[in-house]
Amino acid sequence: MDNYPLLNIFWTMLELFLWILWFFLLFKIITDIFRSHDMGGWAKAGWMVLVILLPLIGVLIYVIVRGKSMGERDIAQAQKADAAFKAYIRDAAGNAPGEGAAAGAPGRSHVDDLAKLAGLKASGDISEEEYQKAKDKLLV
Repeated sequence: MDNYPLLNIFWTMLELFLWILWFFLLFKIITDIFRSHDMGGWAKAGWMVLVILLPLIGVLIYVIVRGKSMGERDIAQAQKADAAFKAYIRDAAGNAPGEGAAAGAPGRSHVDDLAKLAGLKASGDISEEEYQKAKDKLLV
């Protein structure tokens, strides 16, 4: 350790960081090649050969040529995943087991019924006892 100066340690760390960064970029590009629907099989094979046989140059060329569309595909994928997640949440919150067609109104949930009960209680249309009975009946 005495004959390895501090500046060389920093230089080695920088090289290691850049090497790891390049690997992340390489894997990102390979997944983007296979995810791209606007390229045919031969184009995908050509890009893969270029990226594997000439790794540094191939990655740089891919980022220069297809970098913008790569970002657009990432955004589209994120929006698609977000929409699927929101649809799942909407479905899980609105159509819990035992609701839906059995309750007579598809899309109605216990939350809607509880809110309606709270409104009836707040307006004075039902008493506290009636509210508690109806709430217990809903939650069972």
